[in-house]
Amino acid sequence: MKLIIAIVSNDDANKVSKALVKENFFVTKLATTGGFLMSGNTTFLIGTNDEKVIEIIEIIETHSKTRSKLVPNSIISEFGMFSSLPVEVKIGGATVFVLNVEQFIKI
Repeated sequence: MKLIIAIVSNDDANKVSKALVKENFFVTKLATTGGFLMSGNTTFLIGTNDEKVIEIIEIIETHSKTRSKLVPNSIISEFGMFSSLPVEVKIGGATVFVLNVEQFIKI
């Protein structure tokens, strides 16, 4: 048995959730906040058999896209804070952890 923890951008969370449910996977959704850019995320907890892990990861990968975003770039010096040109960063996608589970009980 495996526990999959997938952290997905809120922009992609509904698509990922619908695709997983459509394939009959039981999913628990948690609202979370990322440390980088303090953006909203959704964390999915999915318990499954070992042989289904690849299928779940493929679903998450299909529906979680990276995108570019311009973020303000501030320079802090002894004279104060100054804004410079925005910096382009990649956001979105998914971070997936696969953990061994000794027991999985659905009550």
